[in-house]
Amino acid sequence: MIHPTAIVHPAAKIARGVEIGPYCIVGENVTVGSGTVLQAHVVVNGWTTIGEDCQIYPFATVGAASQDRKYVGERAYTTIGDRTVLREYVSVQRGTGEESVTSVGDDCLLLAYVHIAHNCIVGNSVIMSNLAQLAGHCEVADFAVIGGQVGAHQFSRIGRYAMVGGASKVTKDVPPFFLVEGSPAEPNGLNSVGLRRAGFTLEERSEIKKFYKLLYASKLNVSQALDAMRAEVATESGREIVAFLEAPSHRGIAK
Repeated sequence: MIHPTAIVHPAAKIARGVEIGPYCIVGENVTVGSGTVLQAHVVVNGWTTIGEDCQIYPFATVGAASQDRKYVGERAYTTIGDRTVLREYVSVQRGTGEESVTSVGDDCLLLAYVHIAHNCIVGNSVIMSNLAQLAGHCEVADFAVIGGQVGAHQFSRIGRYAMVGGASKVTKDVPPFFLVEGSPAEPNGLNSVGLRRAGFTLEERSEIKKFYKLLYASKLNVSQALDAMRAEVATESGREIVAFLEAPSHRGIAK
């Protein structure tokens, strides 16, 4: 299952059923799970683990050294979960800092030219469209959708089921379930279609909408809106918004 033109280090851990296509390069400290396919011209190096049943398309790179000037060759990791698809020219780079990690979860779809920089944490079932770019230390929660040509500033957080419209510039944190777009990205309602498709109840969607209005359509500042949410919260989705706003933030909340 390894093409004769591929270069695979003898110490690499390659599970049964892996396919490694023409001109791929797989480094010494790489682990690849069963059923994963490296189509052609894929480079995987560094201390990298790729899960099972992934599809990695031509010219993708996984585990390359961080582009951070602070990186000096220390051991740092890259992990890709199960059933994740990396399309052409996707780049996922290892962390900066001893024993640090850049990770992408299960069932993600990263379209062509997506870039995941050092120390980013990307959850499960995340979709990133063509040319979406995450700078270092970004966090993207499960089921988020990031449109094409989006750029996210270092340390930005994007919450669960949030949606970022195409060509947006993310400079602040995006709370879960909300839709943002623009340059800089500003709130523009709820990810209503995504919430309905995911089976969120009417009660949950109503509370999400109420909290959106408290945060963005009232005269309350963030602290005051958060106090009002704490007093009224009744669903798990509402508690998730509260927890996101309470969590430490380098960037502040998109307003």
